[in-house]
Amino acid sequence: MPEPPRKAAGRRRWFDLHSWIGLKLCLFMGFVCFTGTLAVFAQELDWLLHAEMRVTPGGQRASWGTMVDAVQRAHPTWTLQGLSAPHASRFAARAQMRTDDGRLRFVWVDPYSGKVTGDTHWFNVHRLLRNTHRHLMLPVRYGVPLVAALAIPLLLSLVSSLFIYKRWWRGFFSWPRADRPRRLWGDIHRLCGVWSLWFVALIALTGGWYLVESLGGKATPPPKISLPGNDGSAASAPADPAAIDRAVALLRQHWPELRVAGMQPGTAGTGLLIDGQAQAWLVRDRANVAGFDLRDGRLLGIQDGRTLDLHQRIAEMADPLHFGSFGGWPVRLLWFLAGAALTALSFTGVYLYGLRVADALRSARKRRSHET
Repeated sequence: MPEPPRKAAGRRRWFDLHSWIGLKLCLFMGFVCFTGTLAVFAQELDWLLHAEMRVTPGGQRASWGTMVDAVQRAHPTWTLQGLSAPHASRFAARAQMRTDDGRLRFVWVDPYSGKVTGDTHWFNVHRLLRNTHRHLMLPVRYGVPLVAALAIPLLLSLVSSLFIYKRWWRGFFSWPRADRPRRLWGDIHRLCGVWSLWFVALIALTGGWYLVESLGGKATPPPKISLPGNDGSAASAPADPAAIDRAVALLRQHWPELRVAGMQPGTAGTGLLIDGQAQAWLVRDRANVAGFDLRDGRLLGIQDGRTLDLHQRIAEMADPLHFGSFGGWPVRLLWFLAGAALTALSFTGVYLYGLRVADALRSARKRRSHET
């Protein structure tokens, strides 16, 4: 049965909106989606490029104090700013250090042998993709709102597609028809669309949150754990590796659920912050923090991600949900495939528009020839 005129006109308006957004923003949105998709496996790309990051899995792992001692001995004049756990079993642990002339370097240490494997520049593939995807290499105050604003047309595209594609839930297993290009690419576009509906909604919502944050809606950070010597009164000094191991052992007694992901020694080497994942679900590592005084091993305080208020919890959940970093490689592979589908939607949509225009021009020429 033909659709009622009012309903057909409504679908046409949604179709025009969907087409207009796709035509005007396809290159911009496709580029942002493409860089974000690659960023899911950015650390793996760096691993392929830098031999310093590659290690052979062994048996027992070196202690955190052993790794800190290794990087401090390898570069005694550099300042250790933080040490992160290996990304995966074949990855080296990463120490971020500042050189004598103020430059940032990554020093890599084998988590099994506790030996330094080398150092690399701070600006790597991961940083390139992150900065490009997040703010297009523009100043952060301008680039972040510009990219995050794409959440609005992305959400409009999602809503309009549900009105355009009648009974869209039947399209999950509709194989593309290859009898002519326009129908083939239209079916591919719809197939990618229905399978990535959840991902489009997720990216639109988290992107919208980034827009809110960039316009002044950031959550108030929880109170910081004050470390001794971080007030600038004491000179910079290396941290005591044995004291770090004692702090980690004490933390396991007080907070056995915490899986240590990184640590940041204080400027004077007398304090230590340890972060990681614990009972709080879907938060960044920095949401779970414990502070220690390395001089006497005293536990200074604990910040549990479960105690954050709603505003703070949303802020901590945005990144893990946006990049799929809350799970292992199966989750990140799913995010990569969904991101590739979203990128394909951006470009196949404008290609379909071009095919539609070409068909309309051919039909117009045929009518003119017939009239002549």
